Amino acid sequence: MAERYWIETLGCPKNQVDSDKLVGTLTGDGFEAADSPEEADLVVVNTCAFIEAARQESIDTVLALSDTRRDGARLVVTGCMAERYGGELADALPEVDLVAPFGASLHEPAAPGRTPVTLGTKPAPVPAFDLLNLPRPHAAAPWAYVKVAEGCDRNCGFCAIPSFRGKQRSRPIASILDEVDQLGASDGSLAEVVLVAQDLSSFALDRSGGRVEPRLDGPAVGANRPIVDLVARVAARVRWTRLLYLYPSTLDDALVEAILATGVPYFDLSLQHVSRPLLKRMRRWGEGDRFLDRIRSIRGSEPTAAFRSSFIVGYPGESEEDHDHLLAWIDEAQLDWVGFFPFSNEAGTYAADLDGQVPDELVTERIRECTELQDGITARRREELIGTTVEVLVDAPGEARSYREAPEIDGIVTVPDHLPVGSFVEVVVVDADGPDLSAQVAGDGPVGGTAALAGTGSGRP
Repeated sequence: MAERYWIETLGCPKNQVDSDKLVGTLTGDGFEAADSPEEADLVVVNTCAFIEAARQESIDTVLALSDTRRDGARLVVTGCMAERYGGELADALPEVDLVAPFGASLHEPAAPGRTPVTLGTKPAPVPAFDLLNLPRPHAAAPWAYVKVAEGCDRNCGFCAIPSFRGKQRSRPIASILDEVDQLGASDGSLAEVVLVAQDLSSFALDRSGGRVEPRLDGPAVGANRPIVDLVARVAARVRWTRLLYLYPSTLDDALVEAILATGVPYFDLSLQHVSRPLLKRMRRWGEGDRFLDRIRSIRGSEPTAAFRSSFIVGYPGESEEDHDHLLAWIDEAQLDWVGFFPFSNEAGTYAADLDGQVPDELVTERIRECTELQDGITARRREELIGTTVEVLVDAPGEARSYREAPEIDGIVTVPDHLPVGSFVEVVVVDADGPDLSAQVAGDGPVGGTAALAGTGSGRP
């Protein structure tokens, strides 16, 4: 009987792609999926290390799975915490059998009756593609994340990702398209591809030499041709193509037009704040008025475009004036979805040693004010859809999304249970409950119940 595995994935969609790669690799090694972690011979925790709260969740999850695993089961920790802390993490968690950074060749000594475990490829002298080029199983849902690059070339003051993920390494377009086909585009079962990367709009600029970094007071210049070409070619394979994490300076007209051409006018903008002095302290581009101008321009081309962003609250030096500026901007921008995150002081980052640290109590109060304001905006924008006809993709029995909702991040649309999973259906919105909608097929009876309320603050910086 084949040994069984369980993978617990924490963090962002990029981590989910890595876990899918692990599934493909473990399957190739002869493992089978377990129905629960308690039944697995191998338990893998794919961790997140972006901020302190994510690290604590990762540690809590590891300890909980250690307590519930069956006798003899192996516990492996991989992902961002393993990349960032390595041996330090192994020393701190004696419960773990192996701490495994991505890219390491992990052939455990095979005891009698045990299957050797391979989670990656042998490390190269320079950063490799981690798990990007490993096989991946057919998508289980009608949508899938596809990671197109690893690492990041930017130097944001709050972010430690480049220190353990390395410089940006973009994949060849041909390999990305092959993965899209393998996930289900070739047989028509894959309806939506969600492209992800740490800096998606700079895709392939690391290979083409085409990056142009704008001055803080200069024009938005992105040299986006590689990402524009990729979006068009993916969109030719699946009905919906969605992009997550767009750096504002590289969202030029060519990329906007490419996104609108996919039929999914959804813009996930990585803004982080709107105060220009604070953004300069963050080592970020732009300021609030410029962001508003871009949003207005997009709405001028497509009035029904949906927008998501995220903001860091309490970055060192954030003043009451900065906070008031953010509140006023949120009220004026009227974005569909916004996540708010407290500043996390990350060792080794530029911000770690900055003066002007904001007290935790004040950060909590500022996040409360931002969240209350945005919750009301999101609820109103959802209520405005009542009575309209929208096209939805059915993700699961009774659960669907329109182009306005990214999977696993935004609200959902409750639909009749009989609608086939993976189908596109036109429905009429009949109710709204916070971020979630209820809908029925035109001519059908009312939908039974409304969706449970989900927090509008989900997302990531």
